[in-house]
Amino acid sequence: MSAGNTNAMDGPMIECAGLTRRFGKFTAVDDVTFSVGRGEIFGFLGPNGSGKSTVIRMLCALLEPSGGTARVGGFDVAREPERMKPLIGYMSQKFSLYDELTARENLSFYGRLYGFHGAALRRRFDELVALTHLAPYLDRRAALLSGGWRQRLAMACALVHEPAVLFLDEPTAGIDPVARRELWGLLFDFAARGMTLFVTTHYMDEAERCSKVGYIHLSRLIVSGLPDDLKRLPEVNPAGTRRIEVACDHATAGLRVLRGLPGVRSATAFGQSMNLLVDATVTDGAVRASLGAAGIGMVDVRPTGPTLEDVFVALTDRANGGGR
Repeated sequence: MSAGNTNAMDGPMIECAGLTRRFGKFTAVDDVTFSVGRGEIFGFLGPNGSGKSTVIRMLCALLEPSGGTARVGGFDVAREPERMKPLIGYMSQKFSLYDELTARENLSFYGRLYGFHGAALRRRFDELVALTHLAPYLDRRAALLSGGWRQRLAMACALVHEPAVLFLDEPTAGIDPVARRELWGLLFDFAARGMTLFVTTHYMDEAERCSKVGYIHLSRLIVSGLPDDLKRLPEVNPAGTRRIEVACDHATAGLRVLRGLPGVRSATAFGQSMNLLVDATVTDGAVRASLGAAGIGMVDVRPTGPTLEDVFVALTDRANGGGR
């Protein structure tokens, strides 16, 4: 698959500087600045209503910015939308294809919409079917496809014209874990071929897979960068603290116990283990003794590092002017 043609192949494929969008007196996106390089997977995270979809709509020239600038593939989205649009594909939150048409009919329709006909259409159709493995479902109506296969069909239609940049707004929402993993496998393949991917998601494990992430909260971009760099931020690793992982027989009961242990700043359960941020003075022995006194055994304590969830919680607390 080609990654499309652009006059900025060697520079950032997406650039925002002070990007702002107001609806009357309400500011939906406030002074957002970031860049995404060619072949990167940029994960864009934030609570519902924080401005993620509004940013995408501006980058796709569906909404005009109220302030600041944005460029995609080297083209200004406000001043050169017709030159920019052929470079992008967009897969929205909601399934936007035709439920009454089969997968074959949807894909053929979008191919013709993008100017493919005859042998060229058949060749592109076959390429997309092979890429997304849609062959067993081509004659099934879109309305009857499972969530994962509907997303594959929507993605195939977004890829018809071989875009250089693909925007995906919560592409894995509501689909099962196997379909999520398979969809991400496709995204990694696209990035390896040089495509730039801009993905909004609520899943922290998906954020960990991205080459770069940004977190928007209450319309403002709180942070953007490489996941490993964000995990080293001082706000995430306060002086005089350490992070530990604690596994035990009953993690939910253990969580209640450890949250009451002096020096424990935060504790979160993950299955049969817990991740804790504790004062450096809190020893592993104190943790074991506290759980043992509550009748909880099989305790294993080991050092660990912060997750992206820890990053976003810490930075959100800072943005809100306090801590938990």
